[in-house]
Amino acid sequence: MSKRVFLIVLDSVGIGEMPDSAEYGDAGSNTMRAAATSEHFTMPHMESYGLFDLEGIRELKKTEAPAKGAVMRIAEASKGKDTTIGHWEIAGIESAEPLPTFPDGFPDELIAAFEEATGRKVICNKPYSGTEVIKDYGQESVETGALIVYTSADSVFQIAAHEDVVPIEELYRYCEIARELCTGKYGVGRIIARPFEGEYPFKRTSRRHDYSLVPPKKTMLNYLSEAGMEVRAVGKINDIFAGSGITKTVRTANNAEGIDRTLEWMKEEFEGLCFTNLVDFDMVYGHRNDVEGYAKALSYFDSRLPELVEGLREDDLLLITADHGCDPITPSTDHSREHVAVVAIGPKVKEGVNLGTRNSFADTGATVLEYFGVNGEIAGTSYLKEILK
Repeated sequence: MSKRVFLIVLDSVGIGEMPDSAEYGDAGSNTMRAAATSEHFTMPHMESYGLFDLEGIRELKKTEAPAKGAVMRIAEASKGKDTTIGHWEIAGIESAEPLPTFPDGFPDELIAAFEEATGRKVICNKPYSGTEVIKDYGQESVETGALIVYTSADSVFQIAAHEDVVPIEELYRYCEIARELCTGKYGVGRIIARPFEGEYPFKRTSRRHDYSLVPPKKTMLNYLSEAGMEVRAVGKINDIFAGSGITKTVRTANNAEGIDRTLEWMKEEFEGLCFTNLVDFDMVYGHRNDVEGYAKALSYFDSRLPELVEGLREDDLLLITADHGCDPITPSTDHSREHVAVVAIGPKVKEGVNLGTRNSFADTGATVLEYFGVNGEIAGTSYLKEILK
């Protein structure tokens, strides 16, 4: 029977500060614990697989029942706390330097080059909340046709425009232009299209699209696809890796659709990796400091976990992890540098295993490669033998 790994990233679901979190302004951050302050938080299925046996969130454990899965807490080895760096590390790249950020906005020369290439004026050009920026600049953009360019604490160049003023394909073309311009010292991790619609105060649409840097070296995705395995991407995974090493992809509008598409692929015959990103935790709730929404989203994922487990075959492995934090209680609306959990589930996974704290997200990438018997020059140390029966 073909081997398959289903790797699901709960985007931004961190489980507590790292020793250097204070250097990033994130002392005390714990996204999971923050969400658990809501009465809507309930994750009995993830608890049954051992999630709350981990340091940083043990106080959330409600029962003493032995865990049905294998778990660990992992620290980020890379410098940074953004989506791109986190996912690249999961796939085997440890980044010694963070991607560039622009807390004072982008330099005049870059904005001038972008305006010349697009033929449109730029407004805003400063760090901003995505929902607030369209409230403050959306009307001007609609009236003048100017593009709203903004950033955040992350390495991003974001372009917002009303879909009735800038058709979505045109906005995507502007993002491609920005991607070509943003290299070298301006090489941000992602260019992000942020379309909005309706009347003031406007509403962002689901047609967001990310344009990432191509990873600087091969990842587990490349090694798997080169070995003849399928690498299927659900959600924004294809964007994060700029398509490198991916053999099949499907876009999703929200967490529910991401789970649905993953379940659909579970029913298909293939050998290889299905890599899923569930972005709502981060994009819809974390960045808006919506504790109640974050808790409901976690509870929703937990309610659907039995479907994912039921879909596993004898030689399947389900790995659930995260890429950074986004604590919805702290004053900041930006990502937080935190440990993440890995919960391993499957017919061949040992029960009641807790590997404690490990030192690199890349251990997961190394584990996936070992599971398929594929050699690859990536960072990380496999934990496969420690979790399999």
